[in-house]
Amino acid sequence: MIGAILGDMIGAPYEFDRGNKTKEFSLFSRESKFTDDTVMTVAVAEALMDSLGKSDEEIRTALIASMRKWGRRYPYAGYGGMFHRWLNAGDPKPYGSFGNGSAMRVSSAGWLCDTLEETRHIARLTAEVTHNHPEGIKGAEAAASAIFLARTGYGKKEIKAYIQKEFGYDLSRTCDEIRPDYFHIETCQKTVPEAITAFMEGTDFEDVIRTAVSLGGDCDTLTCIAGGIAEAFYGIPAEIEAEGKKRLPKDMLEVVERFQTLGDTVPDVRITPELFEDGSFLKKAIEICNRNQTIQNMVKLAKILRDSLVWIPCNAIMSDADYEAWSKLVLVAKDDPNSVKGKTLTSKDSIRLVPDILQNGDDFFFPVFTSAEEMGEYGEHFSKVQKHFLEAANLARNNEKKVKGIVINAFSEPFVVPVEMFDAIEKMESSMRDHGGSV
Repeated sequence: MIGAILGDMIGAPYEFDRGNKTKEFSLFSRESKFTDDTVMTVAVAEALMDSLGKSDEEIRTALIASMRKWGRRYPYAGYGGMFHRWLNAGDPKPYGSFGNGSAMRVSSAGWLCDTLEETRHIARLTAEVTHNHPEGIKGAEAAASAIFLARTGYGKKEIKAYIQKEFGYDLSRTCDEIRPDYFHIETCQKTVPEAITAFMEGTDFEDVIRTAVSLGGDCDTLTCIAGGIAEAFYGIPAEIEAEGKKRLPKDMLEVVERFQTLGDTVPDVRITPELFEDGSFLKKAIEICNRNQTIQNMVKLAKILRDSLVWIPCNAIMSDADYEAWSKLVLVAKDDPNSVKGKTLTSKDSIRLVPDILQNGDDFFFPVFTSAEEMGEYGEHFSKVQKHFLEAANLARNNEKKVKGIVINAFSEPFVVPVEMFDAIEKMESSMRDHGGSV
């Protein structure tokens, strides 16, 4: 949800085509302030946190009450005319809008729901309390669906195919094709496809934000929608998130932080080999478990470890004969460096790679890392070997040091898997076959 809020703040200074349609601009300035997009994003999130799991009517009631409460608390945030009247009406009713307000406030639905079907249903409810036109509902469902798919392991091609198939949006144009003739228009039809296209072309969170702003138009809302999806797909750099939070009032920040805690669960994802290629998904799951060590999160992490690859730092050990030959060469080189120029030392025996062991007090731990880069300077002293986690567990179990467990990412976000958990993880069935097929 914070990704949507950041998009709103960063896009706000350039709304109404006040930018020069470029990606080169200061990410934050004195004019980077929240607008109605953030107020309603917070309002919807609070309502859903308080009512999810209840009846549709109870959810609608909670949405209306929360949106009116927050709208009245921040009455000058930039609401449209019809919505402003709805905020102050004695008996508020939906007014057939297809404005992009339904899509900009819906991001929490993409995070709080457990299935795509539930995501779409809840997104519909958030829209139809005001924007009950089919296009207004479609915009909310599309934005929330993209977030759900992004956070549960689907790739950009799959997300694009689903949005085109289910909602009929034209995502064939590039941002370079959109940009020249794009202008300020506040409909879902002319905002949601452009926001999704900006997400598709962006290479990381910040690049998605810059790409969305560069399109111009109603770019606080467009970037709000794109930022919500980008957060789910890429995550957010800590320094950008911190800067955005500094610009929120205390009451909004409390809702955001409550939401982040409540939504701090390891996602149920479609397990594929690609999910484990660069180690980023495992790293993200570990970070979540460190913040929120619930039984549910721990079970999900164990299932992920069952199919994960990890990197092991190893010492290269020569045989005694090869070490003796190497030592003699070093002695010769010390006395007469020129005598060894051009010479090649060929080992007679295989070099053994022995995993390094870390010690903490009297306890020993077997270190593994989600990526080779995660080792940092420590890794410069070792050979790096990629193994399946189950192989690493076997090496740790049989290590002569009698390790207490495996420590993952020991120097950044350490997480210890005790030896006692190894058998349980090994006995789990692979999840690779559980989530096959397309969206």
